[in-house]
Amino acid sequence: MHVLKAISEYTDQDGNRIIYSGEKPLDNKISITFRGKNNTLVVHEKARVRLVNIQFDQNNGRCEIGANDGSVAPFSANIRIGEDSSALIGDNVSTTTPVQISAVEGTTVRIGNDVMIAGSVKVRGDDGHPIFDVRTNQRINTAKDITIKNHVWLGIESYIMGGADISDGCVVGARSIVNKAFPNNCIIAGSPAKIIRRNIAWERPHLSMASPAYKDSGDTVEKSDYWNITVDL
Repeated sequence: MHVLKAISEYTDQDGNRIIYSGEKPLDNKISITFRGKNNTLVVHEKARVRLVNIQFDQNNGRCEIGANDGSVAPFSANIRIGEDSSALIGDNVSTTTPVQISAVEGTTVRIGNDVMIAGSVKVRGDDGHPIFDVRTNQRINTAKDITIKNHVWLGIESYIMGGADISDGCVVGARSIVNKAFPNNCIIAGSPAKIIRRNIAWERPHLSMASPAYKDSGDTVEKSDYWNITVDL
């Protein structure tokens, strides 16, 4: 087992490596653990991270963390990666508190660009432990891929489960459980989540911290490229 406390260029005898070309190591409460072989962590040279704990539990895992242009908060996470699995994080992904991410058993968790993640969010393609049907001996809770596309807002304490595929421009309501595919520019909420409203757009300016004090129309914010009509799947 190899435990590192900073992100910098690294290779060991087990084929584990960190690819990072930034000017200085990233060491703001970082922990990287390699337990297996042939695992790869790729961090963009312009990444901004803090409170990041990544565990490669087995072999052939991959984690990627994209760039941050300074316009959003740094990325924080507790990430677990199993055999043949990947966690791929895009550019300008911000977190309020460390997001929990788990990808095991050959699955991929993919988070797109400009995703805003509120506090206590979990993105897990697996349940952590196997459940079997005692009559057939078959596994009933197999791990599944997760895709969160661009400019998605994950509300506080939301749980994104295996099979979730959230399209561009969506908002996930607080404490919602998402386990299936949803079209673009929707508010989705509930347990399990369903579409609450279509044809919505959201932007990052905070209601109390950014001017103007009353944002009663889209003219009060700078509009992103994600103001689109919902197209059903």
